[in-house]
Amino acid sequence: MTPVNTIELPEILPVLPSADGVVYPYTIVPRTVASQDVTQMVDDAVRGNKLIGVVSTRGETEGSPGPGDLYSVGTVTGIDRLYRFPGNIIRLHLRGLVRFRILEYLESESPYLQARVERLDSRFPRGEVELEAWQNTVGIQLRQVFELTRTIPEDTQFLEMSDDPEKLSFLAASRLDVDNTEKQRILEIDGVLDRLRHLSAIMDKEIRILKLRNKIQGQVRSEIEKDQKEYILKEQMKAIQRELGGESENPEADELRERIEEKELPGQVYDAAMEELDRLERMNPGLPEVAVIRNYIEWILSLPWLESTKDRLDIGRAGRVLEEDHYDLKDVKERMLEFLAVRKLNPRGKAPILCFVGPPGVGKTSMGRSIARAVGRNFVRLSLGGVHDEAEIRGHRRTYIGAMPGKIIQGLKEAGSNNPVFMLDEVDKIGSDFRGDPTSALLEVLDPEQNYSFRDNYMNVPFDLSGVQFITTANRLDTIPSPLRDRMEIIRIPGYTAAEKLEIARRYLVRRQMENAGLTSDHLRFRSRGLSAMIEDYTSEAGVRELERNIGKICRKVAMNVAAGGEELVIVTPSVLHRFLGARVYTRERASDRPRVGVCTGLAWTPSGGEILLIESTIMSGKGELILTGQLGEVMQESARAALSWIRSHASDYGIERDFKQHDIHLHVPAGATPKDGPSAGVAILISLLSSLTGKPVVPDMAVTGEVSLQGRIMPVGGIKEKTLGALAAGITRVFIPSENSKSLEEIPENTRKLMEFRLVERVEDVIGSFIPDLKRGMAR
Repeated sequence: MTPVNTIELPEILPVLPSADGVVYPYTIVPRTVASQDVTQMVDDAVRGNKLIGVVSTRGETEGSPGPGDLYSVGTVTGIDRLYRFPGNIIRLHLRGLVRFRILEYLESESPYLQARVERLDSRFPRGEVELEAWQNTVGIQLRQVFELTRTIPEDTQFLEMSDDPEKLSFLAASRLDVDNTEKQRILEIDGVLDRLRHLSAIMDKEIRILKLRNKIQGQVRSEIEKDQKEYILKEQMKAIQRELGGESENPEADELRERIEEKELPGQVYDAAMEELDRLERMNPGLPEVAVIRNYIEWILSLPWLESTKDRLDIGRAGRVLEEDHYDLKDVKERMLEFLAVRKLNPRGKAPILCFVGPPGVGKTSMGRSIARAVGRNFVRLSLGGVHDEAEIRGHRRTYIGAMPGKIIQGLKEAGSNNPVFMLDEVDKIGSDFRGDPTSALLEVLDPEQNYSFRDNYMNVPFDLSGVQFITTANRLDTIPSPLRDRMEIIRIPGYTAAEKLEIARRYLVRRQMENAGLTSDHLRFRSRGLSAMIEDYTSEAGVRELERNIGKICRKVAMNVAAGGEELVIVTPSVLHRFLGARVYTRERASDRPRVGVCTGLAWTPSGGEILLIESTIMSGKGELILTGQLGEVMQESARAALSWIRSHASDYGIERDFKQHDIHLHVPAGATPKDGPSAGVAILISLLSSLTGKPVVPDMAVTGEVSLQGRIMPVGGIKEKTLGALAAGITRVFIPSENSKSLEEIPENTRKLMEFRLVERVEDVIGSFIPDLKRGMAR
């Protein structure tokens, strides 16, 4: 070939984009081309004995790279060899000649890129001593790399070219194991001395890595040789045993040993398994303990000690999965996406212990399955309702007959990985008796600081639970012991509003039940009015279980008609519900249509949602007793006594002249078969008693909630969202709530807030004038 310094570089050069890496001067690299435009470039170059400019792409590109996808500095190459294959495929050997810079790309009818270029010659320093020193250093480092990698360069010129610093720099760069961006940076360095310095720093790092790698490989090789030696000796012993007495005396033990060797086990677990196996081999096969040891080893082999699934940390996909499976529940979804974001930034971070608290049927358990699907983990569920024995969590010791691991270890075996989503259902319903307290066993399981070495009584070796995503569910928090509750992050899932239930039914329940029954839209259709009537008249729950059962009941009746040959399309509207579900089951309590003395509307929260509570009272001759009926709990009874005490202390302010010692006061809350408790009816009780004592009627179309103190302060209560929705369902649009509950209004759906009028109150005097307007005008001063 022509010497590099005598090559005449044309002003315009065809440009070949290279996605396979950087081409350096003085090197020969193979390239395969198949696209029509590039093959034409090659043919033109061969016919005209022309040169080709090779420029590396900046990254992966879709389709043919354009000028914006290429670096500005490349290498002029000549075609050294050329091979043609069927399918218009050409195999080239390109020889790097000299560097060039692209000045501009030309617009032409040519199918390939062409550019106006300028030649780039390397700059040499004035002093030769420093250049020679760096040249020798890079040459020595390059030989070290060859020795450590045990590779010999294909071209024997390599060592001969150490007297030419420019050639040495480019040939050394071509042998470096660095990314394409770094290789391009080396190509673009103009100064030979700067290039040699840069290469020396890179090779120094690579030499250290290679030495460490060779050291590790030597250690691994030594361990493997040791294991192979032990294996050969064991096989020889088996062969001698067969020669002396036929087949192995214990082929089952041999099989277990082979499985233990193949199974990837932590060191302590491996030692325990081998120790038990040695006992098994020495033991008489007829002894009962043989079965116990064999069962223990089988459990060790069946558990996923080191097997784990890879998390899918695509937050966008996880959000879509959660939206597909569940309507609303924004707090839960947001918390899980936060967990994924943290796990993406810090893969070794500890997983939070979440506790979903809410009434039955709101989607707590199914949300756990969706979370597992969203993050790509296995899912396992353990119901803790009614568990009384600590051994069910931690397992029985092997000394007991029929002993087995606890539910945690059994669940991990079922999951098949050591990082599943593990749902502990009904954690608020765990019991305790003389057999122990299961909640105490759960303290270790649910503590990220301890569960990395959870020790089951049966296994008696530590199992790392730190990768498990534990999720617990509960209907109530007050029955969960405080040490256990302290370890969990509480996420409340409130009951659904009627509008939310309608949306859930339309999106999920109807489709699922119709698929279960084998129906299509040609057989059955549900109208929104029909579903709303079903929610109002045939369900009384915070969740949607009863609603789904009713939808399923209709689907089964229609399926029976279709199976019998009926072809009539059934459209579910309010008028046909009686035909499928019978008479309406629930009648909602409605607000009174006229003012009445002694009757005030309060608000109550129940596990099935909010509802209004009509507080009734009356005065009669007696001995000064306060009679309370309607199955009122202790807290509610105390609220009634506190309300009466406040009225008696302010009797003169409201013109009450009755002798309390000569009259009995009877307070009753209807639906006497239903137990009621809590302090939130305190203000409503006070207004009812004050109305009866003064004989003034109470405005009927308003409701109030709040705890009352002896000083007349109205204190905050819970369940504002549910109570408000219950009031709206009963036809009440004006609600008085404690001022300290103002933040709770944000939980109420916006469309509901627009229909309601809320008044924030701090003292009972702020309420009395609105509920008993006649009394306000007749107050004694």
